[in-house]
Amino acid sequence: MRKFLFTTLPSNDLGLLTRSLPIANELRKLGHKIAFSSPAKAPDKLINSAGFENLTPRHPLYQLENLPVRSMIIPFKFNKHKKEYGNIFSFLFKLIRGIPIKFAPSTAEIWNTDHAAAIAGMLNKNFVRANCEAYEKLIVDYNPDCIVDFWNPFACIAARILKKPLITVIQADGHPGNNGLIWWKDHPENLPTALPTINKVITYYGLKPLTKFEELNIGDLTLVVGTPETDAIPDTENCHHIGALLWENPDVKLPEWIENIDRNKPVIWVYSGNPRYRRKKETVFDSDIILYASIKVLAKEDVTVILTTGHHELPEELLPLPDNFHFSKYLPGLRLAATCDLMIHHGGYGSCQTGLYTGTPSVIIPTFSERESNARRIAALGAGEYVLPKTNSNNKKEIDLSEFRDKVKKVLSTPTYFENAKIYSEKLKTYGGPEKAAEFIEKFVNADPTH
Repeated sequence: MRKFLFTTLPSNDLGLLTRSLPIANELRKLGHKIAFSSPAKAPDKLINSAGFENLTPRHPLYQLENLPVRSMIIPFKFNKHKKEYGNIFSFLFKLIRGIPIKFAPSTAEIWNTDHAAAIAGMLNKNFVRANCEAYEKLIVDYNPDCIVDFWNPFACIAARILKKPLITVIQADGHPGNNGLIWWKDHPENLPTALPTINKVITYYGLKPLTKFEELNIGDLTLVVGTPETDAIPDTENCHHIGALLWENPDVKLPEWIENIDRNKPVIWVYSGNPRYRRKKETVFDSDIILYASIKVLAKEDVTVILTTGHHELPEELLPLPDNFHFSKYLPGLRLAATCDLMIHHGGYGSCQTGLYTGTPSVIIPTFSERESNARRIAALGAGEYVLPKTNSNNKKEIDLSEFRDKVKKVLSTPTYFENAKIYSEKLKTYGGPEKAAEFIEKFVNADPTH
């Protein structure tokens, strides 16, 4: 038996869980022990429902993630936080020291993972060090044989510092040999970069400096989701395509009301992911535009709409929903996609792979560049269409509703979209998915002389 720690980018989304949980489940079937570290509310729900332990890094930044600020003092006095930090002043000192204060300007046009890191606070050395140290402590406490990472740079650095075997699971856009998230354009000069900050931190720990931020995405073994047609990468040793990684809890079924839906008209699944990342302030990552556009357009069409948000609340101003809409926070995606005629979503990689895997065409409203990259790949396969949002004079996202309506009707009425989705569904399945990933991982750890 081996002991694995699965780490993901610490964001409040389910996309990385849809690719990490299937591998974890396969390794669990083979008798291995797995824990996760994905410290946000929506991932925590999904991880717990799958029967895995979810570990929180030991730093105030992560304690605040799970505690309302107004009630922080009470749990600090009476739970494990007091033992960890000694007193409230020590807690606040570590918190304030780790809070990022420098950010690259927020934009929907994110050129690569380095640019994304600069926007997310990794221009701040203390912030990077605090996160790396938190993951070091977590790894030391759990003492896994191997780290399996899904785009968490802090966990990758910590694994390297501790000389722990590291397996990374990436999209082709994150490979250092590719052209980033906006591969269809020439990159501008002088993009914000977190690389100097990263190099200051890792050289402090005795590691060699990086020439590209994306080198953090390459492990001792690197697994690439998708296929060479959907996710091309340069020929690189120790990188392997593994097809689709999609999570479906076998114990969760579709509710009975879906069985009673009228099949004489198209059934459309609208999925937004996280509508809003902050309650009072919009961010470039928000996906509520999918909800607004779908309600405005589809309420007037002779279709049935199933709306989900992935364990997130629906914005109150959208209520009540039109009569032809049915809302549920979360439904099993593979089963649901297989029953629908069309998916409308934000362009997340997991959503795109779900459509391909089930042979369901898509109309995509990509909310930032990584999602636009995914949408362009789906359109290039002939398995869907996309509508690009624009920023209006009030700095809000909007789309051309006529274009959106036309593309929905086009995909529903054109058989080639369905045919192409079915073709790539079969191709994806030949790469083995989570079973093949588990095979690669077992072979790697069994060959490692440290084990």
